[in-house]
Amino acid sequence: MNLRETTFGEFLKPSQIIFDLKSRDKLEAIEELLDSLVRLKLINNKNLTLTRIVDRENLESTALGHGLAVPHARVDTEGQIAVAVGRSAEGIDFDAPDGQPVRLIILVVWNPSLPGLFNHLFAGLASFLIKPENRFRLFNSRDKEELHAVLSEIRFSFPREDKIINRASLLKKLQDIEIRIRRAPKDRLEELQKHRNLIREELDQSLLARFDLLMDRYGYAVAEVVDGVCRSCNMSVSTQMASAIEESNDIYVCENCGKYLVAARKEKIAREKVEKARKEKPAAQAEKAVKAKEAGKKKPARK
Repeated sequence: MNLRETTFGEFLKPSQIIFDLKSRDKLEAIEELLDSLVRLKLINNKNLTLTRIVDRENLESTALGHGLAVPHARVDTEGQIAVAVGRSAEGIDFDAPDGQPVRLIILVVWNPSLPGLFNHLFAGLASFLIKPENRFRLFNSRDKEELHAVLSEIRFSFPREDKIINRASLLKKLQDIEIRIRRAPKDRLEELQKHRNLIREELDQSLLARFDLLMDRYGYAVAEVVDGVCRSCNMSVSTQMASAIEESNDIYVCENCGKYLVAARKEKIAREKVEKARKEKPAAQAEKAVKAKEAGKKKPARK
């Protein structure tokens, strides 16, 4: 995979850090951080962003434990991503899994056209924040500049921009989860529904509306393309579209059946070819034996 290496400093400037949050509860702290992004003109719709973040918090707290929280939302921003960091000396109740108050909040708002961006950002944050020595340095920073310097050490490996957007893949994952939910026992439903909600949060409403319609009508909405053929209707797609689906992460729709199209995974295709060859081998051997027997019958007897 072609990766782009960068650091948190690319997204975070000292002006985006509130070293001593005045807020004493979760909602106030989120609003305080959003106000700083509005002042910096990094977001232009505070109310919508606040609603999205609160909805996400109501689904499940974004507190990670160990005094950290990463509230986030997918909303239109002026650029790709907007970040604000707040530090609280006393700590704020964030309904953390370990019950500890949150002392450092990293708030992330990212552009709807880049749904996969937050996942890569979060992975980089988590790998840095999981280390006790790094958390100690963050919590004990003496001022905004020192806190910014520590956070700027966090490194990320992003796919190049054309590989970040993968809405078709997300739709396929959503379909898999929806199908599993239908068959899941009660003790698995809550976990699957959370995964479903998180994926739906990443996708445009227009895509989801069509996805839901197809799922209700046919039981599935996404079909794989194998050897240029839509697996839903068994009709060939255009050579140009088949090539584009193979190389792109964007959304394509079958002109015949209307399903969303994704490229089949190479491992799956390889397995299917092996299975097909295994099934065809006995038939080929039997046909060969029949031909040999018939050829023997036709042989003239020796004088």
